[in-house]
Amino acid sequence: MTVIPIRRVTGADVADVVASADFAVLPVGAIEWHGPHLPLGTDTILADGFADALDGGDWTAVRYPTVSLTAVPGQTRHYPGTVAVRPDTMVDYLSQVLLGIARNGFRRVLVLNAHDANMSTARAAMEWVSGELPVSILLANWFQLVPWTETAEILGPGPARGHGGAFETAGVLAFDPETVRLDGVDDLPPRPRLQTADHVLVESHPAPWQGWSGRLSMVTQDGADEIRRRAERQLHALVAEWLARPEPESPTTGVPGPHELERPATRGRRENG
Repeated sequence: MTVIPIRRVTGADVADVVASADFAVLPVGAIEWHGPHLPLGTDTILADGFADALDGGDWTAVRYPTVSLTAVPGQTRHYPGTVAVRPDTMVDYLSQVLLGIARNGFRRVLVLNAHDANMSTARAAMEWVSGELPVSILLANWFQLVPWTETAEILGPGPARGHGGAFETAGVLAFDPETVRLDGVDDLPPRPRLQTADHVLVESHPAPWQGWSGRLSMVTQDGADEIRRRAERQLHALVAEWLARPEPESPTTGVPGPHELERPATRGRRENG
């Protein structure tokens, strides 16, 4: 169907637009160093690109402006061009934005994220807002739409998923090839990942590290286009499955009030005087 930019909706039409829409879209990116070969707006380009890719689906969506200045890891915070927002500030800000969108009447909000550090702040904000109003908030991270196994199938064996690495570079190449500079940038293989179990590992400077790492020699235009196709297809499937779910009830539905809570039994109290 269509994606409607909220900035073009008049005050006279906003109620009808909200009523006719299936969900609102909030793209979230970053302004962050990704190495000498990628633009500072890498994550914002990806968030914008996948938001645009929602057009043509079997739904009507209202798109809010992309949030581009966000929390950034300590690993890249000191590199040129990066703008970093404190994580606690980001949680507060996203909470207010999501609450404002929900108060406009949207019962579903898609947070379309392209920056790894937004996962925790967006999740915290989503949890808070879902307790304030009846709303279903879906966090879709573009880098999770294509599994690691499929990345190897497309780009070849080897580490491709590092910050500014082959996978992320391929994503930007598919949407905005003029911003990518692969010539003259040598491979910078990342440190091997821990393999025992799923985990979150934060290190200040995980050498080898130049604010990015990866084997850029793996990137091809055909591979980039295939990654984009698969991610867009998976995004459409995810949104369709989400929309098939019933809308949420009020967060207080079924919750007993203080007068309804079971009181503990009294001991040593006489019934009559």
